Amino acid sequence: MKVFVVLLLAIASASAGLLPQVAYMHPRDRTAVPSIEGRITNGHNAVVNQFPYQVGLSFTASSGSWWCGGSIIGNTWVLTAAHCTSGASSVVIYYGATVRTSPQFTYTVPSSNWIQHANYISLTVRNDISLIKTPAAPFSAAINKIALPAIASTYSTYVGQTAVASGWGLISDEATAVTSHLQYTDLTVIENSECQKSFSSLIVTSRVICVATPKGTSTCQGDSGGPLALDGVLIGITSFGSPDGCQVDEPAAFTRVTSYLDWIKANSGISA
Repeated sequence: MKVFVVLLLAIASASAGLLPQVAYMHPRDRTAVPSIEGRITNGHNAVVNQFPYQVGLSFTASSGSWWCGGSIIGNTWVLTAAHCTSGASSVVIYYGATVRTSPQFTYTVPSSNWIQHANYISLTVRNDISLIKTPAAPFSAAINKIALPAIASTYSTYVGQTAVASGWGLISDEATAVTSHLQYTDLTVIENSECQKSFSSLIVTSRVICVATPKGTSTCQGDSGGPLALDGVLIGITSFGSPDGCQVDEPAAFTRVTSYLDWIKANSGISA
């Protein structure tokens, strides 16, 4: 064991030049006491049925609880981030909510019902993706799935295109008052090379997609695991941002869904 620890320290020292110039932080971890209140910073109020694929996820563990978002990709499957499922024992899934406390219905699912990527690495935010197997959810105007990208889109970078993020994350870095209303904002995809200036190439790999966050508009605490959608297609899963805050104009990063189409199909049977 001692040899293993020494080896880890040696690897960490050798990799120092690759570690982030700006450390990352998951939106889930922005507050010392995780909260299920709040919204995307400088976002807009969603209207009823605007994001039928959006779900709220209230995770519970022996150490506490936290709130994340997720996306319906089939009537028995929700896609979210691995850092959301990590360490949890169960989750309550909120379906069809615009006002967070007024969902159409909820399901409670134990950890045995989710599939966290086997190669998820929290240190470098590698493979930040999980599937949650759910009871069958009846689809309606308020509850429906979002399409996955086509295999032909695997090599698309989406750079320069404007996608929409949604969730119940914090309204601002200084927020004390909160709102329970689902929020959304439009965010422009940027080159990974630009994102690497903030987080380094060790963290921002080809399996990550980044967006610019001008004028303090970004995902924030409470948005983890939620969707980044482009023309009705799920292209990203909210993963991490700057530890300095949500309104510091540093990029926000998402798990790139096109990099995991084979994994999603192998574990859920779902494809575009």
